[in-house]
Amino acid sequence: MLLPQEIIRKKRDGGILDEAEIAFMVKGLADESISEGQIAAFAMAVFFQGMTMDERIALTREMVGSGETLHWHDLDLNGPVLDKHSTGGVGDKVSLMLAPIVAACGGYVPMISGRGLGHTGGTLDKLDAIPGYSTVPDSDLFRATVKQVGCAIIGQTASLAPADKRFYGIRDVTATVESVPLITASILSKKLAAGLEGLVMDVKTGSGAFADTMEMATELADSIVRVANGAGMKTSALITDMNQVLGSHVGNGLEVLETVWFLTGKAEARLQDCVISLAAEMLHLGGIAENVDEARTKALAALDSGAAAEKFAAMVTALGGPADFMEKYETHLPSAPVIKPCFADSVAPVSKVDTRAVGVAVVGLGGGRRRASDAIDYAVGLADVCAPGQTVGPDRPLAMIHAASDDAADQACAELRAAISVSGEVARAGNMVLKTVRLEPSR
Repeated sequence: MLLPQEIIRKKRDGGILDEAEIAFMVKGLADESISEGQIAAFAMAVFFQGMTMDERIALTREMVGSGETLHWHDLDLNGPVLDKHSTGGVGDKVSLMLAPIVAACGGYVPMISGRGLGHTGGTLDKLDAIPGYSTVPDSDLFRATVKQVGCAIIGQTASLAPADKRFYGIRDVTATVESVPLITASILSKKLAAGLEGLVMDVKTGSGAFADTMEMATELADSIVRVANGAGMKTSALITDMNQVLGSHVGNGLEVLETVWFLTGKAEARLQDCVISLAAEMLHLGGIAENVDEARTKALAALDSGAAAEKFAAMVTALGGPADFMEKYETHLPSAPVIKPCFADSVAPVSKVDTRAVGVAVVGLGGGRRRASDAIDYAVGLADVCAPGQTVGPDRPLAMIHAASDDAADQACAELRAAISVSGEVARAGNMVLKTVRLEPSR
C-alpha cells in the first residue's frame, strides 16, 4: 500500500521514486486526496534532493495525464504543430512576433501563454491591451484560428495539466519554486498536453531573468531538453541574454506598439536577433527547413515581405480584435494621461542596467501585478529605454515614462535612475543568443 508520508520520507532521504510512487502523488494532487501540507513537504524534499531524469520524465508524463490532451491530426494540417516557451524577461514581447513569422513559413502555432507576476510581463496581458481580443476563446474558435491563420495565442484552460496548477500554487507559497526538476515538469506538462510536435525553449539569463546565472540557465535548458525528448516531444533550447531590456519598450500596450513596428519594418537589432534565432530553430525542428541557416532566411523573408504582419492581423481579427488594428493601432491601443521624459543626473554613457529593477518600476506604475488578483493598467510603462553604451543627457533621456499621474511618473523616474548606471566602465553587449542546447544523438 502506498502512503504519501512514506514517499515523502523516501525522497527526503535521497531515494529514487519509481513510476508508481510518482503516479500516486500526482493523482493525489489532482483529486486533492493528498493534503496541502504533504504536497508542500514533497516539494521541499524534491527541492533539496533533486530528481533523476527518469523521475522527471515520469512526473511530467503523469501531470500531462491529469487532464485533457489536445489533438490536431483531425484538422488535416499541412505543416508541423510547433511552439516556443520563454522563462520570462523584461520587455519580452517575442511571442507576439514569433508566432506569425512561423505561421507565415508554414508552421502551426497553438501558443498557450501566461500572465505576468513579479517583474516580468505576461504575453496574455499584452494581448489584453488590444480591444476585443479574446485570450480565452472556446475550443472550437481556438482550433479554427490555428487552422485558418496558422497561429493563435491564448491562455491556459483549466483542463490542461490541472495537477500542475495546484502544485504550482503550493510551491509558490512554500519557497519551492526554484527547483529545476519541478520547473521542468511544470513547463513541459502543459506543452505536452497541447499536442505539440516540436518545442523551442527560450531560457533567459542575466539581471532581468529568473535564471540569473549562466550555470542555472544551462542546468534548466539541459533538463527541459532531455525530459521533453524523453517524453516524446522534439525540443531544443536557446539561452538568451537578459542583461538589458529586450527591445526598447516595457509595458503591455507599449509592447504591442513595438510589435506592430517590428512586423512593419522597424525592428530593434537585438530583438530581431532573438526573434529570428528562435524562429529559425522552430522551423528547423519542424522540418520546414533543412538547416538553421535556411530557416533564418525563410523567417527573415516572412518578416520582410509583410507576410508575418498579415498573419498577426488575421489572428487579432479572428480572436475578436479590430479588423483594422494594423492600420489604426494608435487609435486602438490605450494611451497614458502623463507622458514625460526621465533624465539622468549627468551626461555620460550608460554603463549597466539592472533589468529586474526596470521591470519592478513598470509594476509600480501599474503595468504589472504584485498579487495574482491585481488589475493592470495597459497604458503605462517605459518607452525608448536606453541601453548600455548609449550616451544619455539633455537630448537623450533614460526613458519616456507613460504613467497614470505625475506622482507615479516621478516615482518611476527615481527608480529608473537607481536602476541605470551612467558611471564606470561600459558593459559590452554580447551575443543575443549565448548558447544552443540540443539533444545529443545517442551513440
